[in-house]
Amino acid sequence: MSAILVSTSPQRPDDVVSREPVTDPAEVAAAAERGRSAGRSWWAQGAFARSAALDAVGRALGDNAAELEDLIVREVGKPRTEARGEVARARSIVAYYAQAALLRTGDVLPPSGPGMLLTERRPLGVVGLITPWNFPAAIPLWKSVPALAAGNAVVLKPSTDGMAVARLLGEILGKALPEGLFQLVPGGRDTATALIDTVDGVSFTGSTEVGRQVSARASARGIPVQAEMGGQNAAIVLPDAPVEQTAQLLAGAAMGFAGQKCTSTRRIVVVGEPEPLTGALLAAVGDLEVGDPALTSTVVGPVIGAGAAAAVLEAADLVRVAGGQVVTGREAPAAGSFVSPVVVRGVPAEHEVNQRETFGPIVSVIPAGSVADAVRIADGVEQGLVTSVHGRDLGPLLDVAREVTTGMIKINAPTTGVDFHAPFGGEKDSSSGPREQGLAALDFYSSTRTITLAPPPA
Repeated sequence: MSAILVSTSPQRPDDVVSREPVTDPAEVAAAAERGRSAGRSWWAQGAFARSAALDAVGRALGDNAAELEDLIVREVGKPRTEARGEVARARSIVAYYAQAALLRTGDVLPPSGPGMLLTERRPLGVVGLITPWNFPAAIPLWKSVPALAAGNAVVLKPSTDGMAVARLLGEILGKALPEGLFQLVPGGRDTATALIDTVDGVSFTGSTEVGRQVSARASARGIPVQAEMGGQNAAIVLPDAPVEQTAQLLAGAAMGFAGQKCTSTRRIVVVGEPEPLTGALLAAVGDLEVGDPALTSTVVGPVIGAGAAAAVLEAADLVRVAGGQVVTGREAPAAGSFVSPVVVRGVPAEHEVNQRETFGPIVSVIPAGSVADAVRIADGVEQGLVTSVHGRDLGPLLDVAREVTTGMIKINAPTTGVDFHAPFGGEKDSSSGPREQGLAALDFYSSTRTITLAPPPA
């Protein structure tokens, strides 16, 4: 008998949201074979049929938007306003790729002799997706929909903590798409390993440690793989940045959804005197609503579980032990996996808290003597996902943007929030393989062939 995976609500741990049997390796292999059969028919139908089917997915998402929003709030504790935004974004992603299915699939190039030289983009076959819980609707869709638009079948292994949302997505897509084209395989490490071993391409989002393992296993098979991992993201605040506005922006970027985004701000590097910005930041963080994620006023809900809450508290203790300061102190709700937003300062850039990502509502303020020093501090970690830089003078802002080693740079904008129609990804240990989202996703989920068409014999 298969083991059972259980998903519970982080704000009400006694609320069991989902129970799913673990998918064993043989079942994963069978799902991949069903996907190959369905994918061949899907590709043969042509781009207009794929576009129409994805349009139907978008309409179905709209019909189920309220249910999906409620389930995101319940299962992962995402504050309602953000959950509503995630659903809206998911619908936009589907609409974008429904149209992208009709874009050109190749080029005509100058031949070296008589005839024609063509390229043609074709689907990989079956792609395996391994997704996290923090964007339980948006991430599975921004991976699966471009894969489908390019003509592939999809097998999704969601996080245990996001199984109910994934199941609902599976039902929505299943009604609009041919049978076997989108399949769900709940499970843990063994299920993920079996998926990598049976599909024709892999896309992963999660921790750096697991992402490296996924990339290595897929690469050993010689199949395309992309891995989007964490980010110890810095915000660089230049001396001419407007203090109050910048502090409010940074408070949201660090603490929104309890800091549980790979793009959340983890370090705030202040060039010059840090006290004005720190004081304004503390006031802005203090104004954030902490509590029930079902309320539209809530900004900071629970973290995903007791282990995540303990990790935030442990990080704060490490700062105290090193002689630093924890300069926030609010009581969190007693029930559920809640932890108050934490602002720390007084530990060097090389301290563990500044080097290792803590996936929760904690941010460190670090002073820098110059812009060059700030860039050095920002780049002084193993990851390189996104950096934000804040100020008024365009010259220094652009100087920082040119110098920092991250895949994304935000100027006077939060590290959080990305545009689904633009390439997404980081440098160093934040990403492995090609970018995702935008038209880059279609390239990843495709293989390009070159065709030489010579004239027939005379």
